[in-house]
Amino acid sequence: MANVIPVSWPRRIPAFLLSPSQFLSSTTSESFLEELLHELRDDRTNESTKIFLLSPLLEYPTVLCPTPAAAEETALELLAIFNQVPHKSFHFKDQLMVAITSVLLCTSCMNSEVARSFLDMVFQMIQDTNDHKNGQQFFSARLIACDCLREIETCFPGFLSQKLETLSLLKQQETTPLHQEYSLLYTLGLKNAIHHLSLQKGVTDAELKRTISGNDAFVWNAFETVLARLPVNLMENIPVLQTSTDNKELKSVVSLLLEESYLLTPVSQAFLLRELIEIVAMMQALSPAMFKSQLLRLFGTKEITLLHATLLMKSTFTDSLFTTEDEIFFLKRLVGMAQHPLVNIQQKLFYVDCILNFPENRPISGNGEESLPVLVTPQLAASLLPTVFNDSKTMLSRLRLLSLVYMEADESDDKGVGYLFRHLMTLYKVVDNNSKREMTVTYFRATFIFLSYFYHNLKFIDNLTNNICELYSRHFYLAPNLINLIDKIQECLEESGWPIQLLKALQRLIVELPLPLMTLTNLKWHLKILSRVSRESQIPPRASLCFLLSVLINSSLCKTGGWKMGNAVLIVCCNSLQHPSLHQVFSELADLLQYLMYNYEDTDIQDHARFYYTLLNNLSQEKLSGVLARGPDVERSAKTCSLSSIMPETDGLSNSLTVHQTKNRILKLTRVQNIRTQKVMQKTKSESHGDCPTTYEGEYVSTGLVSKMILEYHLIHVGDVNALYDKLFSICLHFDLTDSCYEKVSDINIPCLFKSRKPPVVRLALQPRQPYPTHLHVCAVFSTDDGMSWYTQLDDLLVPFSDLFVPLPVPVNWTQESQEQLFDHLWNSMCQDDFSQKASSLFCFDLGGRQISDLVEENFNPYLISKQPDKKCYKVLFYLPPQYHLLLKIVNTEDAGQVHIATDNWELLPFINDYLKTVT
Repeated sequence: MANVIPVSWPRRIPAFLLSPSQFLSSTTSESFLEELLHELRDDRTNESTKIFLLSPLLEYPTVLCPTPAAAEETALELLAIFNQVPHKSFHFKDQLMVAITSVLLCTSCMNSEVARSFLDMVFQMIQDTNDHKNGQQFFSARLIACDCLREIETCFPGFLSQKLETLSLLKQQETTPLHQEYSLLYTLGLKNAIHHLSLQKGVTDAELKRTISGNDAFVWNAFETVLARLPVNLMENIPVLQTSTDNKELKSVVSLLLEESYLLTPVSQAFLLRELIEIVAMMQALSPAMFKSQLLRLFGTKEITLLHATLLMKSTFTDSLFTTEDEIFFLKRLVGMAQHPLVNIQQKLFYVDCILNFPENRPISGNGEESLPVLVTPQLAASLLPTVFNDSKTMLSRLRLLSLVYMEADESDDKGVGYLFRHLMTLYKVVDNNSKREMTVTYFRATFIFLSYFYHNLKFIDNLTNNICELYSRHFYLAPNLINLIDKIQECLEESGWPIQLLKALQRLIVELPLPLMTLTNLKWHLKILSRVSRESQIPPRASLCFLLSVLINSSLCKTGGWKMGNAVLIVCCNSLQHPSLHQVFSELADLLQYLMYNYEDTDIQDHARFYYTLLNNLSQEKLSGVLARGPDVERSAKTCSLSSIMPETDGLSNSLTVHQTKNRILKLTRVQNIRTQKVMQKTKSESHGDCPTTYEGEYVSTGLVSKMILEYHLIHVGDVNALYDKLFSICLHFDLTDSCYEKVSDINIPCLFKSRKPPVVRLALQPRQPYPTHLHVCAVFSTDDGMSWYTQLDDLLVPFSDLFVPLPVPVNWTQESQEQLFDHLWNSMCQDDFSQKASSLFCFDLGGRQISDLVEENFNPYLISKQPDKKCYKVLFYLPPQYHLLLKIVNTEDAGQVHIATDNWELLPFINDYLKTVT
């Protein structure tokens, strides 16, 4: 095939990045990667486009390079491109370095020759600090090279451990902003080198000095040996390197890095501090007091990243570095920043969380329970009292903090707790005045927080219960919020009796409501509450049952309530059947169920009420609980006996209700021979308004009528199967797509399949979104002669490209001349040199002594538009649903056959090429 395929990269690259699996369903990773590399090598492609083409390799290197061999070959190609790129294209060269690093790291091929060549080149690049001729270009290259080495050292700790002397000299000599990159690279290498030594036994001072002053080759075995990483959040598990003397060289290095840290950006400072904290924690000879000179600067910063590093320092060294005065100052700083007007909401929440989890020198308890530092007193936290003018998140975080403060302060006059309760009542008034959803949710969350800390304080809890009941009496739609609050309190505070207290109050409130004022809308919310009440064994259900029966008798609920309302009533009845005091409400429950049986309009509600009534009158309370509590997904052991004698359980019944799986494949689908793909929804002769190209494009293509195909298969047995499967009934075939190129395929039902009879024909309807070959997963469920149900897997169903061909979708009254005019019109439009989906190509093949007429007659006759014997030229047109065309001009030359190709979808060219190879 000799042509240039027009590639729409601005469309293809975003499509790949959005969903690689969906994109690769129409092509392969190898071919897509080959196209990318070909375009990157093309000198005609501009630099910005090449940088754009690297994004798939940066984001999904393992998808495009699934094996180490493919990754190594790709890295070698990219390295060759890197060496050929001119110096002026420094942005492209920088991105190439990042792409090569990404491919090598993500595909486990770092210990390869191409990796060694690349890393030697990168390290030479960062050492060439005296070459300033290229200005910004060289500065950018060294910056990216440092980032690549830092990424490699992070993934393979210890790789640079023998290059510390070189990195130290580079750091000292650099006067440009690249000094920061060298400092970070050196610090990371130093930390990993010390960590590696700490895992060994009997390390001497000489070995440590040799490591610090090392200037040897890369440690390539770092790619083969898995080194233990330092757990950043578990500093107590850090290994310690014990040396006999105070190592002055290392102390000098760490001190110098600390003194120069203020020259770095906040993010880089935080990274440097975290690495140095781990170094000091690993080295017994180094004192945490080295950080003392940095504390004042760190306490005064507003940078969140530096605050993170300071908290890590505080957690690691505690009183070895921080005095009580330092703790007080630090906490005051956090309190001040948590309310500063120029700090945004997210940062304020972070500061409050830092106060809640502050690592103090003298922790209250070591059992992991929530507690505050001793230094956080009500006086210190007084400025963080919540108000209704705070946003919801800030208000809740402050409420949680102050609740913990006042609970631990244990004030006898309850002033602090009283303020928090008054704040809760202020929120209550806002919600009572029909506030927005956000404030309603905030009120219930604040109530949960208050109850979590002060559920034992009866003085406030009783008032809170009364206020919530009053709120519900005016706003019944808050029932889901109340139920959620009760569930969460029961889940988190098992010892609290407040949920039962509130449910009793709500039940009493509902059953005392006047019936004349009851509406179906309000009753819907009341039933939710009563359903929740009926689940509690400590609350008698009599009042609820009497209330519901009264509502049914004195309202139109039975006629207008519908299924949902009736089901809500049945939930209360079902819960009452399992209640411990069922014997006390037997009559009330029986009356309610009988009334539902005879008066409710919905048949399903009647049937369920009758079923519950039967259980109530025929089973003991123990059997009732066992029957109703067992859900459909609860497994029962073989030794468990049925609690009910209504229907005895037998193995035969269990087998007949189970779908068994066959051990082997017993069915398969085979294509019906000599049956072409059929068109669906073709226009008839009476609908035609003409037979010209314009009519075709306007009526038969743009309307999308010809969109489905029918493929016919025989369903047969696979070889000699067990006699049990000779007769199959009620067969259901299920098809699962393996890509997104087709619409979902519906299940196909077949009445029966007998081995002794002619196999049935299965008509599979496919509706393509894109005309690509595919395969479908097929399974079947069927019944055998003995009444058993079975599941079996069939071989995948292959739909080759040739099965998608459909003859020209025009009415039968179109003349041969009109069809040929349409062919010429489509051919001319597809061969235009534009940037659309259209494309043309050429395929050549050897006839091998055959006649070209025989080849056309055998393979293309149903799609033949015209033939010109004098010119030995044949015109063939395929229609590819849902709206694409494939045009062929087959010509016989002196030494070979030629197939000129035109299509309105260039992505079909690889499939067309494979098809022509097959038929020729």
